[in-house]
Amino acid sequence: MTRICSNLRRASAALVGAAAALPGAAAAQTPDPAFVVNLPRDLTPWGMFMAADVVVKAVMIGLAFASVLTWTIWLAKALELLAARRRLRAAIAALAQAHSFAEAVSAMRGRGDCVGALLGAAEQEIGLSAGALADVKDRIGSRLERIEAAAGRAMIRGTGILATVGATAPFVGLFGTVWGIMNSFIGISKQHTTNLAVVAPGIAEALLATALGLVAAIPAVVMYNMFSRWVAGYRALIADASAEIMRLISRDLDRGAFHRPAERRRAAAAAE
Repeated sequence: MTRICSNLRRASAALVGAAAALPGAAAAQTPDPAFVVNLPRDLTPWGMFMAADVVVKAVMIGLAFASVLTWTIWLAKALELLAARRRLRAAIAALAQAHSFAEAVSAMRGRGDCVGALLGAAEQEIGLSAGALADVKDRIGSRLERIEAAAGRAMIRGTGILATVGATAPFVGLFGTVWGIMNSFIGISKQHTTNLAVVAPGIAEALLATALGLVAAIPAVVMYNMFSRWVAGYRALIADASAEIMRLISRDLDRGAFHRPAERRRAAAAAE
């Protein structure tokens, strides 16, 4: 038994010596000292950004700019929509209390918002249709529909950037990650080492680009969906205002309020 153990020890020592004598074995296990010295020591997000390749840095800067632009659009459009919806609700309440179209025009004269545009278009069409009031409601309705569509387009302007950021930011971040991992593999091949301490920093820098892409894309998609619902509600309020105006015009038409004085006199004489 003692002889067998002794033989096993000698065989193990011989194998270790042969492995150490293989060319390139030590180089494969020991990284280049210069490369180790140049490894980034600061693995915080800022440190990884500063140590990243120039292409990866450009991707990260672009994604950070896209994120800032997304939040800026959200703040501006949210304030604009909230203020516009508040004015619309107040205008609809005032239209509901008016007894005639002329009273509504007098109460809201000078308004520069959507309701003012609706009233102005209806008043202009009534003036142009003097003496031809048979189909005036259809002509007014056509004008109001165009104003509603224009107001909806104006309110949704700028939100397309959110859709673009939400759709493209993950792929831009993925491009930065692929580029960074390519550089990491090139470094591995040059240094002839697979030591995790050597490989990990480059891969971490590359993955930071994907993380920034998701940080930019997820809020953009959420905000775009939110604005889509808000703009749909805003357009519904404009439709309510148009309906109130059309009801006032319909009442006045039935009362004969839009007939010219000569026509009123003829109508009164015919009635007598």
